[in-house]
Amino acid sequence: MNQTAQQLRTVVVERDFPYPAEKLWRALTQPHLIEAWLMKSDFLPVEGHRFHFRADWGAVDCRVTEVEPNKTLSYTWAAHGLDSVVTWTLEPSDQGTNLRMEQSGFRPDQEQAYQGAKFGWKRFFDTLEQLMAREPA
Repeated sequence: MNQTAQQLRTVVVERDFPYPAEKLWRALTQPHLIEAWLMKSDFLPVEGHRFHFRADWGAVDCRVTEVEPNKTLSYTWAAHGLDSVVTWTLEPSDQGTNLRMEQSGFRPDQEQAYQGAKFGWKRFFDTLEQLMAREPA
């Protein structure tokens, strides 16, 4: 591993949800639900699919790299000089499903993006939790 790769940082947020993985998977993969907790997108859960997240501050260019329904979803995340990878992992837990989000690839000179992601993903998880409470099983 080269020195640059060793210096890259990762944001991890994880939470147990009292819902089955299938319900969370829908929120991660259906554009109308993604928009309700994250951002507008033209996402499709198909490996190789290129899509965008759009918000008032701009857009994120993405490409789906891994899809294992109800278990793993991974895509690239490129915006404002940040080239990273977002990976979602769903695992059964005593409460229902443990949802883990890992965004990797923050360079040392991207402190603002790193701190913003730490704050932002926690907020997105809160919004996702609210959405899940309203959505039918």
